[in-house]
Amino acid sequence: MHLEPAQPTVKNPPERFAGDVWLDLIAAPHGESQRVTVASVRFAPCARTAWHSHANGQTLHITEGVALLGTRDGTVLRATPGQTVYTPPGEEHWHGAAPDRFMQHLAIIDNGGDPSGGTTWLEHVTDEEYRRAAEA
Repeated sequence: MHLEPAQPTVKNPPERFAGDVWLDLIAAPHGESQRVTVASVRFAPCARTAWHSHANGQTLHITEGVALLGTRDGTVLRATPGQTVYTPPGEEHWHGAAPDRFMQHLAIIDNGGDPSGGTTWLEHVTDEEYRRAAEA
């Protein structure tokens, strides 16, 4: 057993996120038999991911604020601290903060042996898509 070295907080890239979003890595695979990555992700008000999907799905556990989560069919979920949302493999979705407060979640991803996490990044969520989700 050992204490993991602290990793610096990183700001997520604007190619994949709108607004200010920061990531703190919590856990990463230590060998070939391990595949799960866990990160704490903090979104400023109105900040959000681009549309994306995960080859092996994703679990988000909300720890602060109000999360907005949208799917291509127009479904919008609002999740609050203590709630957990599972997105199945291949489902195109986005997630972000409500307009009036920060949001933080734990992101749990099974990388399936792919160091990039098996995430397929797509186009940005438009302001109109976000506005409709925030008003839902």
